[in-house]
Amino acid sequence: MQALQDIGIPVMHDDQHGTAVVVLAGLINALKVAKKKIEDVKIVFSGAGAAGTAILKLLLSHGALGKNVVVCDTKGIIYLGREDLAGNNAKKELAMITNNGNKKGDLAAALKNADVFIGVSQKNIVSSQMVQSMAKNAIIFAMANPEPEIMPNLAREAGALVVATGRSDFPNQVNNALAFPGIFRGALDCRATRITEKMKIAAAEALAGMVAKPTAEEIIPSVLDRKVVGVVAKAVMDAWEK
Repeated sequence: MQALQDIGIPVMHDDQHGTAVVVLAGLINALKVAKKKIEDVKIVFSGAGAAGTAILKLLLSHGALGKNVVVCDTKGIIYLGREDLAGNNAKKELAMITNNGNKKGDLAAALKNADVFIGVSQKNIVSSQMVQSMAKNAIIFAMANPEPEIMPNLAREAGALVVATGRSDFPNQVNNALAFPGIFRGALDCRATRITEKMKIAAAEALAGMVAKPTAEEIIPSVLDRKVVGVVAKAVMDAWEK
């Protein structure tokens, strides 16, 4: 994807970077609700593929600290020196930019005392007990579809303060359609030749700003809000011009 930024037209993968923008928007407001700062929170990812990596890198660009981030795949926590990573350059890069303490173990071990969980993996892999082991006022983004890593009611009963999923039948739907139409509209209108990190962050901040008073039940605007595309497009255009 990075190589495609040099072909003279704006290129973005909506499932990767569109999702990352909406996750960042939601997290900005979820942290306000939880009264926490992005540079302080411990973040755990479940899912080390294209979407998880894109989200991780955007959060790092917005102030999350790699030392406070742990990424898990189907074999557990990713750490430097894990034998099966020898031939996987993408996961070796993740090991280099996260988990400075070289923590090892499974997802349950990773979630102990964590503030934020971001799941782009598979259903029912997070239990109530795992949520209970997290820090107070935990934030859960369980985005596996059609069934999330943990159902919202279970996560809330276990103590999570803010819960988001990829589904439309629960509050806080993380839907990449909130991002990519406006991002491309803005990029095309200002004749941008690429999609920059600044443009993605501007889009996320604009989305977050559309929720004037974030609550646990509302951290991102509705995908049906007709104002979204215009707000995001303007933010993207302004970011390109800067």
